[in-house]
Amino acid sequence: MLRVGIVANEPSGDLLGAGMMREILKRFPDARFEGIGGPLMIAQGCHSFYPMDRLTVMGLVEVLKHLPELLSIRKKLLQHFSNNPPDIFVGIDAPDFNLGLETALKRQHIPTVHYVSPTVWAWRPKRVKKIRAAVDLMLSIFPFEADFLKQHQIPVAYVGHPLADEIPLHSDRAAAREALSVADKPHVIALLPGSRVGEIKALGELFLNTALLLKQRYPDVHYLIPLVNQRTRDEFEKILNRVAPDLPVTLVDADARNAMLAADVVLTASGTATLEAMLLKRAMVVAYKLNALTYWIVRRFNLVKIPYVAMANLLAKEPLAPEFIQDAATPEALAEAMTQLIESPDRVRAIEQRYLQLHRTLQQDSSRKAAEAVLALIGKTADANK
Repeated sequence: MLRVGIVANEPSGDLLGAGMMREILKRFPDARFEGIGGPLMIAQGCHSFYPMDRLTVMGLVEVLKHLPELLSIRKKLLQHFSNNPPDIFVGIDAPDFNLGLETALKRQHIPTVHYVSPTVWAWRPKRVKKIRAAVDLMLSIFPFEADFLKQHQIPVAYVGHPLADEIPLHSDRAAAREALSVADKPHVIALLPGSRVGEIKALGELFLNTALLLKQRYPDVHYLIPLVNQRTRDEFEKILNRVAPDLPVTLVDADARNAMLAADVVLTASGTATLEAMLLKRAMVVAYKLNALTYWIVRRFNLVKIPYVAMANLLAKEPLAPEFIQDAATPEALAEAMTQLIESPDRVRAIEQRYLQLHRTLQQDSSRKAAEAVLALIGKTADANK
């Protein structure tokens, strides 16, 4: 029986893990998975020792607050996998958590895979040496990552992104509007302040104040605001009731995709949502605010080495999505950038066409490729199933 150790720390990793697990199970129906996963991975049969959101912490300062708990969880996972060695371990994203675990397991001759390259091409490039010591194979979801890793002698397989396979090249905006009961609205804007409570606290009021400014310019606008779970919804509703209780909004439970698809334009936090908006061919404006101390450290020590924060812009190699970071993210600036998109249909059409080109490059049947790469590393094929 094939045994796979696996750890993911947030919804995007849960999606990646579930897709890979599904493909492994096609080849090895009795495969067992254990570690930490979210609802999608659990639905595929992952035995999760801890709730995934215990690992969902962002930012240098924020991590420090939770460090004792994170270290305790990692120590217990290491002890479990040391006492019950899996055939292979797959860490999905969460490099600060998973690379340390992978290094320790690799020393015990347990094959290790890291799914989603750490952003060494963007910041803290000295981590390359640590990565080389931690992993037997890196699974890269973006082509430029694979090129970088090969240059630094890290074994890598480019597998593409499962969202690019899952989302069709052409989607039905009218059907999405019908499903969300906004088919009769002349202007629809999606607001995505983030999937974590911390992001909601940092961006919720900013996005709502931006929406109030836009409503002055477009009185018939309607807002769709997807929220990933009850915790984020509760937090956002508190802010909504305080800042903009009369704003015409529909709060959408765990369906960011239809919310973006139904929208004319999107205002989103930086993160996986920018990739999903790109794959849905939606023009967007991107905003982000870090903890003030985290941002100061990043700027003071010049830790970030990339020109853009939104993956859509990194893939396009140009700022198709205007970005507003930290103090630059004001309601006035965001509202103006959104207005420019709303008032420029030709520009929006050009952005949509560029996003279509990028979508095609990311379609790789990634879950299948990821599963096959993991199995090949340990000499497993469907014919070798025992």
